[in-house]
Amino acid sequence: MIRWTVLILLLLPLGLSAQQSRQSFQHGEWLEFRLHYGVFNASYATFKVSEERFLNKPVYHVVAHGETTGLAALFFKVDDTYETYFTKKDHEPLKFVRKVDEGGYTMDLDIVFDHARRKALLTDHKKNKQLSFDAKKGIQDLVSAFYYLRDHYQTKDLYVGKFLELDILYDDDGVTRFKLEYLGREVLRTKFGKVSCLKFRPYVQSDRVFKEQEALTLWVSDDENRIPIRIKADLVVGSLRADLNQYAKLKHPFEVIHE
Repeated sequence: MIRWTVLILLLLPLGLSAQQSRQSFQHGEWLEFRLHYGVFNASYATFKVSEERFLNKPVYHVVAHGETTGLAALFFKVDDTYETYFTKKDHEPLKFVRKVDEGGYTMDLDIVFDHARRKALLTDHKKNKQLSFDAKKGIQDLVSAFYYLRDHYQTKDLYVGKFLELDILYDDDGVTRFKLEYLGREVLRTKFGKVSCLKFRPYVQSDRVFKEQEALTLWVSDDENRIPIRIKADLVVGSLRADLNQYAKLKHPFEVIHE
């Protein structure tokens, strides 16, 4: 089955730099993506950022939610929620929450990160079990990775054909090494106007969902916000497209090339 919110969250611009760039997001930022499967408007996915305190530390709390709508919901209902708490200073994840309901398939788990001990404890509430994983420096959860990478990559370090990687922990399969290839710049026509983008190819495992390893393409805004603009996926059956549909409280101006 296709996990719609996971699809967006995994397709992130990976370009790491030892020197942290200017912060790309802020309290109150909200992004909405509209997903299409063939002729159907399949679902929406949203991401909301807030500033809070967690474990007596100042953190960003992000809630990501995805659900199917319209005719798609009649065939396959999806209602997924993901949350992360990560430190404002170092962008280290402290807790990750994943609650999934996809056509009768459900999941309810959380991961607590202990960076001092380089460990992460996953609690699966549905299966009533706990698993411990090694958590090397720099590890992220599925949602925190989005925001960490937006603040820690430099476009000047990218060149066509460069491969970029990051460790992510988000389920009981353990740490995933995510790999992405930079393909260059491209201007896209969007509902907002023309947007200059950085183009990437995330590599995925070819299986019953994705047609091949090169089945995904991602476009990210080539500005200081560094937000996904479009995602395309060639699936075993049909194709999927996700577009930025709405946004609010971006930290920097959204750069659009007007006609």
